[in-house]
Amino acid sequence: MRAGGFAVNANVLRKEFVFGDERPFQSCHASTLALVPGGDIVAAWFAGTQEGANDVRIWYSRRSGERWSSPRPILAAEPLPHWNPVLFPAIDGTIHLYYKIGRTIPEWRTFVVKSADNGRTWTEPVPLVEGDIGGRGPVKNKPIVLHDGTWLAPASVESDVWDAFADMSRDGGKTWTKSALVPIRHASVPCAEAAAALPLTASSFKGKGIIQPALWESRPGVVHMLLRSTEGYIYRSDSTDGGRSWSPAYRTSMPNNNSGIDLVKLNNGALALVCNPVSGNWAERTPLTLFVSEDNGETWKEALILEDGPGEFSYPAVVCGREHIFITYTWKRERIAFCQIRLE
Repeated sequence: MRAGGFAVNANVLRKEFVFGDERPFQSCHASTLALVPGGDIVAAWFAGTQEGANDVRIWYSRRSGERWSSPRPILAAEPLPHWNPVLFPAIDGTIHLYYKIGRTIPEWRTFVVKSADNGRTWTEPVPLVEGDIGGRGPVKNKPIVLHDGTWLAPASVESDVWDAFADMSRDGGKTWTKSALVPIRHASVPCAEAAAALPLTASSFKGKGIIQPALWESRPGVVHMLLRSTEGYIYRSDSTDGGRSWSPAYRTSMPNNNSGIDLVKLNNGALALVCNPVSGNWAERTPLTLFVSEDNGETWKEALILEDGPGEFSYPAVVCGREHIFITYTWKRERIAFCQIRLE
């Protein structure tokens, strides 16, 4: 990536599967990845018979040199379905892995395990927030660290309506404070907590709402999120107080199929977004495409189509290294795909 420049030409340096036919599970989904010292990469995902089954656990693999290690499971927190792992390497070198467990999504509780040896071994799982039901902390995408050192985790809840918020930690992940919900007006719930003061209008949410934010900070204390929605487009909200409160969510020009997205702020200040640019509630999950923005997410330019065949290619995760960006995503619920890309 050229410092101070902007480019949309993507050079794919590596594209491969994290594991092959020997996988010890039938189905996998919702990957996450983190860069660790020395150039290694850790990836995690949930896998089992099928999403929501009792045997679904969090699995992980570590890429060292030119090879991925065989998939291994994280110790099960409880004999319930596990969901949506999120890797986060802290500045002290500890890798945090957050994930949800629960029979259903409204019953989710968030657990965390940690690794002090770059993802080789993990601690036993503990609850992120005692007594939490519904899911605290990151729900799909990675936290970010603000200029003042605050950890900001993109969070959401899914019940009769869907709402998004941010979870904040000022003590390195020991304790968490929930922000205000992102204001939207749920047309079917006139007194929704996040939007009690917003009038019902033609633009009110007809579907369930917004979930699974992806965050970035544009300047100190000014934070933004893009959101998966049920309205056929990616939505956005902005904060000028470090994520404590948020503007009413508003529609962007980017289509959304009510499937997960992710983005990362690049070293030159541009943004890289990976998503399915398909409009519609529960629309198809192909193609999967990389976009780049040079104007703080106001407009986007297509950089690379990662997949465009039949099938599901979804739930991307993207991180930025010194020279490259790295992406993982679900490949037909059978594999986790990995890409290393240089923008030139």
